[in-house]
Amino acid sequence: METLDKIDRLILRTLQNNARLTTKELAAEVHLSTTPVFERQKRLERQGYIKKYIAVLDAQKLNQGFVVYCNVKLRRMNRDIARDFVERIREVPQVTECYNISGNFDYLLKIHAYDMKSYQEFILNVLGAIESVGSIESTFVMDEIKHEHGINI
Repeated sequence: METLDKIDRLILRTLQNNARLTTKELAAEVHLSTTPVFERQKRLERQGYIKKYIAVLDAQKLNQGFVVYCNVKLRRMNRDIARDFVERIREVPQVTECYNISGNFDYLLKIHAYDMKSYQEFILNVLGAIESVGSIESTFVMDEIKHEHGINI
């Protein structure tokens, strides 16, 4: 495993806060010249520390601010059933996150919807159409207290 030095970590922290910085702006932030910063950034991308650059959208303004965490338990579990479920969930645009979890449920989904009615339609027409789904439990987000997109470096 490659080790990151202080400058690499500073580059990652800086890009996490603003990925739109030019190489020149990033170099000024980390107090290096542009060539070594460019080379370090490309190396961090090649090594997979930087997966991609995205724009963070406002779900409320896009009428997708009704957030639900949905626990899903499959009727039974084996490799083929799990693979089928995962492949289907990856194709569902309302599901923005999916985790295979331990405990009483098999998967935790984060779902963005317009409102309760559209979430109900999602349950009936999308999750309900997946034959392997045995049970679900929904938790509705009342208020977002903290939502960080980055990780602590």
